[in-house]
Amino acid sequence: MTRRLLVVGLGLIGGSLALAVKNSYPETIIMGYDVNKKACKLAKSLQIIDEIVESLAEEAPVADMIIISAPVESTINIIEQLKSLPLKQGAIVTDVGSTKASVVAAGKPLFNKGVYFIGGHPMAGSHKTGVEAARERLFENAFYILTPTDEVPSSKLIELQDILKGTKAKFIQLDPVTHDRYAGLISHLPHIIASGLVHQVAKAGEKDAMVMELAAGGFRDITRIASASPSMWRDILLHNKEELLPMLKEWKAVMTQVEDMLLRADEEQIYSFFSGAKESRDLLPSKKRGALMPFYDLFVDIPDHPGVISDVTAILAEERISLTNIRIIEAREDIMGVLRLSFRSEEDLTLAKDKLNRHLYDTYEVL
Repeated sequence: MTRRLLVVGLGLIGGSLALAVKNSYPETIIMGYDVNKKACKLAKSLQIIDEIVESLAEEAPVADMIIISAPVESTINIIEQLKSLPLKQGAIVTDVGSTKASVVAAGKPLFNKGVYFIGGHPMAGSHKTGVEAARERLFENAFYILTPTDEVPSSKLIELQDILKGTKAKFIQLDPVTHDRYAGLISHLPHIIASGLVHQVAKAGEKDAMVMELAAGGFRDITRIASASPSMWRDILLHNKEELLPMLKEWKAVMTQVEDMLLRADEEQIYSFFSGAKESRDLLPSKKRGALMPFYDLFVDIPDHPGVISDVTAILAEERISLTNIRIIEAREDIMGVLRLSFRSEEDLTLAKDKLNRHLYDTYEVL
């Protein structure tokens, strides 16, 4: 029997999930719904979905599976709408939100309708947004966390993972509260800190424009995550505040310790602070994808002669390797210049490195 999948929210994540399912099960009928009608039309023209749905009431009752790909607050509102509809018995409803406790709690009443809600969080993203950036490889080797409650039978959990097997993601099962604690520490808190640093520098830049000029280099790189959707992060913080508030308190305590080290000019403690951080950071796996969006950057030493950048990009174009960003870094003492190339995936980076090395370009990664 042909399966019907309804994707609610046709952006980067929703579109990429639709492509992954289509790749594994081409016979699946994929229906798409989004309040943005332009996104619907684009998804249809790109053959990401098979048909456009005008309203949830039209398609949700006949769908075998519903994927909600929207910000957390919108996801909860969509779940509320689904509760009032005569959904198909045995259907699976899942989401992709970055917080799980409040979403799973909202989805729990669906079990009374014979529908199985399973919270989900694919830990993957891209520098690009919108359904036009969707690609089936987006989740490859990324962690995909599922947060089923006790009401979910193992058969339904297996069914969901089977439907999503085209993502080639690594499925992990956590309870919603544990997920929110982990996500808060390794994803949500870093976004808060990055945004705070940007605010601090921007305020200094109001008095001295040179500050912002200097911030265009390394500072811009380490705060890249602060460019994420403000509405999305508003929802994440509000729905994970119980986990984040103690973390922020701990972070302030660490900053107080640093302040005390500086006041005392304690060389040994300051050294230990940085050496301990270096040791812990160096132990982090360098080839795995975690909660934060990974950066696939390759640095290329380039000589100072006309046409060198065109030569590099031509080599990549011949292999159909796509770039997400390219930037010239200022010349260093021992070489004429450095080109930083950003890629969509580790596979693209590895292929680019091999091809450029064959053309006698020196390349390296910064882990």
